[in-house]
Amino acid sequence: MKDPNLAKAYDPQEVESKWYQHWEQQGYFHANATTPKTPFTIVIPPPNVTGSLHMGHAMYVVQDVITRWRRMQGYNALWLPGTDHAGIATQLVVERQLAKEEGKTRHDLGREAFVKRVWSWKEKYGGRITEQLRVLGFSLDWQRNRFTMDEGLSKAVTEAFVRLHEDGLIYRAQRLINWCVRCATALSDLEVEASETDGKL
Repeated sequence: MKDPNLAKAYDPQEVESKWYQHWEQQGYFHANATTPKTPFTIVIPPPNVTGSLHMGHAMYVVQDVITRWRRMQGYNALWLPGTDHAGIATQLVVERQLAKEEGKTRHDLGREAFVKRVWSWKEKYGGRITEQLRVLGFSLDWQRNRFTMDEGLSKAVTEAFVRLHEDGLIYRAQRLINWCVRCATALSDLEVEASETDGKL
């Protein structure tokens, strides 16, 4: 029989994981699509599959509070989880691992084998950030968890880009871009460390 006295110190590992697992099993965070309740939805800004939580993810607390508040008000509240593929960052992590463990580059493997290696890495390590969200007790609907490279999502993104192009809202043009000579690809402004130098163009 367990000791009926309270422990001297609170043990979060013993208490929190048990209760969170119970909440998930009972479907407390799951939004029912067939309910007559008024819907309320927030889509999580997807964290990178390569990452860990940091201070920049603090806004998740606000989203969790709002979703729980709406749930308590009787809404069919859905906080939709997901992770972003973080293409360049993931490629870099896998390339470093490949070089360290096998002394090879992605070119040594070839495209198909390297893509397979990236998917394997994602399956093994890609859940770190979602586990952290669970440990913090966030009320995400994990039954609907998505990854930006999931088949259905990839088709939807392709369809959206084709429609935008057909409507003339996105187009090809000659312009200055951020080019990574190592990866041989274009980078967004967010992925570039800027530094000013005097020079001529």
